[in-house]
Amino acid sequence: MDDDRIADKLADALRARIGCTVDASPRRRVEYSSDASNYRVKPTMVVFPRGDDDVAETIRFARENGLPLTARGAGTSVAGNAIGPGIVLDFSRHMNTVQAVDVEARTATVQPGVVLSDLQRRLRPNGLRLGPDPSTQDRCTLGGMIGNNACGPHALAWGRTSDTVRELRILDGTGTYRTLGTDLTAVPGLASFTTRNLAVLRTELGRFDRQASGYNLEHLLPERGSSAAKAFVGSEGTCGLLTEATLTLTPTPAATVLTVLGYPDIATAADDIAAVTRCAPIAVEGIDAGLVDVVRAHRGTVPDLPKGRGWLFVETAGTSPAEAEALAHQLCRETNADDHRIVTDPVATAALWRIRADGAGLAGRTPDGNPAWPGWEDAAVPPENLGTYLREFADLTTEYNLTGLLYGHLGDGCIHVRLDFPITDAPQRFREFLVDATELVVRHGGSLSGEHGDGRARSELLTLMYSPAARAAFAGFKALFDPDNILNPGILVAPNPVDADLRVAGLKPVTGTGFALSTDNGDLSTAVHRCVGIAKCRADTRQAGGFMCPSYLATADEKDSTRARARVLQEVVRGELDWRAPAVEQSLDLCLSCKACASDCPAGVDMATYKSEALYRRYKNRPRPLDHYVLGQLPRWLAIAQRFPHLANAITARPYLRRAGMRLAGIDPRRDAPPLAPKPLRRNWTERNQQPKTVMLWIDSFTDAYDPENAQAATQLIEQLGYTVTIPKTRVCCGLTWISTGQLDGARTRLKATLDALTDHVAAGGQIVGLEPSCTATLKADLPELLPNDPRAHQVAAAVKTLAEFLTAHPDWHPPHRPNDTVIVQPHCHQHAVGGFEPDRKILTAMGVTIEELAGCCGLAGNFGMQKGHYDVSKAVAENALLPALRNAAPNTIFLADGFSCRTQAAHLANTKGVHLATYLRDRAVD
Repeated sequence: MDDDRIADKLADALRARIGCTVDASPRRRVEYSSDASNYRVKPTMVVFPRGDDDVAETIRFARENGLPLTARGAGTSVAGNAIGPGIVLDFSRHMNTVQAVDVEARTATVQPGVVLSDLQRRLRPNGLRLGPDPSTQDRCTLGGMIGNNACGPHALAWGRTSDTVRELRILDGTGTYRTLGTDLTAVPGLASFTTRNLAVLRTELGRFDRQASGYNLEHLLPERGSSAAKAFVGSEGTCGLLTEATLTLTPTPAATVLTVLGYPDIATAADDIAAVTRCAPIAVEGIDAGLVDVVRAHRGTVPDLPKGRGWLFVETAGTSPAEAEALAHQLCRETNADDHRIVTDPVATAALWRIRADGAGLAGRTPDGNPAWPGWEDAAVPPENLGTYLREFADLTTEYNLTGLLYGHLGDGCIHVRLDFPITDAPQRFREFLVDATELVVRHGGSLSGEHGDGRARSELLTLMYSPAARAAFAGFKALFDPDNILNPGILVAPNPVDADLRVAGLKPVTGTGFALSTDNGDLSTAVHRCVGIAKCRADTRQAGGFMCPSYLATADEKDSTRARARVLQEVVRGELDWRAPAVEQSLDLCLSCKACASDCPAGVDMATYKSEALYRRYKNRPRPLDHYVLGQLPRWLAIAQRFPHLANAITARPYLRRAGMRLAGIDPRRDAPPLAPKPLRRNWTERNQQPKTVMLWIDSFTDAYDPENAQAATQLIEQLGYTVTIPKTRVCCGLTWISTGQLDGARTRLKATLDALTDHVAAGGQIVGLEPSCTATLKADLPELLPNDPRAHQVAAAVKTLAEFLTAHPDWHPPHRPNDTVIVQPHCHQHAVGGFEPDRKILTAMGVTIEELAGCCGLAGNFGMQKGHYDVSKAVAENALLPALRNAAPNTIFLADGFSCRTQAAHLANTKGVHLATYLRDRAVD
């Protein structure tokens, strides 16, 4: 019996015993086969418990069937401790409630699936917070933080997760409930275990704050509080499954100030840590110049930094801004920095901290663009040894010809780095480096892990850090909780080899792609393995202006995250799944091709491109779904319908005919059909003036067929600046609808015709202004990727601008001042991903209007929301931002949206007419 049939049979047996979802489908098992680490282990099934009873029954079932159990929250572990071969329990889906907050006692009681940022938002009105704040706080769960003993920048002042834990309720490996606090007798044998191991606990554990490797058994000591709860923290799911935690909270500082200190290099900055920490900072973060250079290359610019090639970001706090600033000035006087910058403005502070946040994601690629991997990403040494350690670590990486970007929590000696390990073709060099790196950190009295845990990445190496007596104590501690070793086996105790189950080991390139994949050397395998699983696609980033990932925000199902889709495609390129497998179709079905991940994902995963490539391969030389021919080739049918717009509108106005036609075409019959304009733009086009300078207006199929007045408005705006406005002489198309349905050969045909129509204009120095954001983005980004060997493609792409880009670049143009206007603006996802929305934002700000800028997709997303089976998700996506904003809008509020899809969605679901920026600017100029 093969693995899939065995998994199905076991899952059926468990479903008969519990009421929650048990999923053993091939797709689901792939989605949960990796976390944010280098490792890949397919589980037998995934369980989504709704409460303690489901967890308890799952443990009983696992024991009866000899299945390992692995707990998982958001799956952001970089050490491989959230994956396992048996049953994976995902606590994030349902067990995610904040049970209670006691403001006076400063405690919160939570279920393990609560996301840290959700808890922090709940606490903020009370002036409280949880101290630890790892970089993944907008998606990591409290259960995962407790499992790994997470820290973050403010651990220097507010401690690690273990310092916040007051009481834990767990189910141990026998299925027995335990309440862990400061009573060691709650676990039979724990008190006598502690007595027997006093010498080891006092001499080898808890030597400095960031000693996170191994179990945190120092907390069992009487002088440390005899806390079984704190000792459990950092056990990485090997000793019990958490069902509830009571945590101690800390007051939020009244005022903080950021000081940036500049040094010649990061090692010299580390030498100054003692002087820095004497000034009582609450956070001390270090950043190397290499990381700043990568952020600058990716974002275009970074805020001004003090001179140097290594920086410390130091946060001081006080009961007033003056007190916090006084500490900052003291810091500058008493440290040895070459230069400094004290920042009190919150906006400037946020911009500087964003360097650190962006860099953490971009560290997944070296400055040369090579993939960089975790594995040695958070070693820690006592702070007084850090400068010397960093210099010797640099020598070691040079010896192994490895490159990485350094940053981390220098205040307490923890350094983060991802290195371009040759895991794919030389995994033995990966192991050799880890052994040498371990010996180096041990010589400096350090820890293999400073906060991420050991997992599969470092557990085997604990033999080089701890004595046999210490490791025997670890084994004895686990045996008290999990005598049959069913909880996350192979982690910490009796570990698996560090080079077993490596996800990319032995992978072969996948070339001959439809897209050039120029940033990945034409290799689809490298492209889809950009996803290392840090799971920003699971975070609700709308408050920060993010758009990724709309379907996950609507469904809260891992299946609909960018990460899960990448995992499925990774199985395809490794040969474990066929392009035509149901798992691939299911995984990509609810991807809106919004392209937001291309900009929002720190690793640069572009799922819209990968989906198009997958569809191209799936249907190459095969019949396609009917909607691919209808919606995927819509400009072709629009060109015919535009000859008889009144007849087309009369047909679609009849509900019976419209619904029947939509059903036949694979379109959801609940959708409306937007009316065609009585006269397309091309039919009425005349060039009204002749000026020395010429701008070509890109007339996309949607503007021409549905909203020609937008092109007329844009023409007037551009002509007022002294330009002649032209349009392509022939009907041409960017091929977007062909691209989104994977009809890449057809897209290339249309793009070649487009180049023929635009090249002379561009060669003469002319600019091209696009009005439909998705089509404009296609010309900018997809054109060079689909026609990489045609030099005209890059020239045309560089000449294309949005209307806002064109206007804001013109020194003689000034927008009308309209301070009484209130505008809800929906940036288009493709514009957000390709070029950004800043020029539009600049125009609206200069107009003085009151702006509510929406973050997130409208939900229609071109053909996605029209396709049969997508209507409900499309509507749910619209509920993320668009529909609530329109429902709550004040009278006379203007809905501004350049995207035809966005305006269509608003008209259909909210009966709200959207206005294009061109029309809005023209009309407001004459009001």
